[in-house]
Amino acid sequence: MTSYNIFTNEEDSLPSGKADFLLAASVTGICTLEGITQSDAQMISLMPTLDAEFIANEKVFSSSHPAETPNGVPTPSIITRAVHNVIPFKSIEILNLGLNTAPQNSTCHNFDILPSKPLTMGSGIDARAVFAKGLAAGKSYELKGNYLILAEGTPGGTITAAATALALGYNCADDFSSNFLNIPCDIKEETIQKALSLIHEDMDTFEILSLVGDNMLIFCAGFLMEASRRFHVVLAGGTQMAACLLVADRLREDVLMRVKDANITLATTLWIANDSNSNIKHLLSLLSFTPHAVYTDFSFADAQIQVLHQYDEGAIKDGAGAGGALAYAAAHHISNKKLLESIEHILYLM
Repeated sequence: MTSYNIFTNEEDSLPSGKADFLLAASVTGICTLEGITQSDAQMISLMPTLDAEFIANEKVFSSSHPAETPNGVPTPSIITRAVHNVIPFKSIEILNLGLNTAPQNSTCHNFDILPSKPLTMGSGIDARAVFAKGLAAGKSYELKGNYLILAEGTPGGTITAAATALALGYNCADDFSSNFLNIPCDIKEETIQKALSLIHEDMDTFEILSLVGDNMLIFCAGFLMEASRRFHVVLAGGTQMAACLLVADRLREDVLMRVKDANITLATTLWIANDSNSNIKHLLSLLSFTPHAVYTDFSFADAQIQVLHQYDEGAIKDGAGAGGALAYAAAHHISNKKLLESIEHILYLM
């Protein structure tokens, strides 16, 4: 298993040493819009909670079974947990950025942030306050290992990420991935256009983010701007984390703080890098700097449990820190075979 640079396809890696793992988990009003997600609203809104519990404990407490798609595919949290079992993170902690159900038996930080509303009526976020909380958390975070992996757990977040980037003026209409195998393009486009219709040209960046952003994007943009001044931050995720970088890059002029890009890496999966329905390379090229960005060539081609093959077919592409966890495993020379055995062992015991 090897990591490669997204821009050059040459062999690349994360920093050496142990990493802290931090999951930024939130719920958006996207979950309530019919047809926009793969599960019913109640289940999809519980997914980040279940993913947080599973990564931290290898079992869940807020439901009878771990999160999965309607087709029975386990979420990427199983990849992240399996990596931890093979080469443990220094710590695992959760950021509650607006969850309906707080994760149990987890080190969870609460910021008194509520889930956002549906994009079509405006997200209802106080973006300036959420960003300030992110800045403060990034400034005060105490690193336990050598660097930090910052992951996202925001179901439906690719929709808000696309709307946010477009509202901020980035030319990226076709760049965002989805965890649908057959993407509902009409519903997605209609939702984004309704959100963009709320934007006026006289709005400042924070006003735009309050209407069409989500808590994860805004909070993590602030967090990484402060945290990266002190240590290396790996953004674990695909197009949502690319959008987080775009938000941070745009806000640097508003808050008079530059992004210390030398201390930031984006790490995603082969499924995102090869996704024909998105273009993470183009998203990252829209930044004012060239970021360090990698993907890892892990696959389920040799999986004995058949449902896992749906990952390679495009059913799930990233999330719950999988991209960062895979790059972390690759940096520690963990083979595809060894990690696959760890994943299947977890499933056999469930």
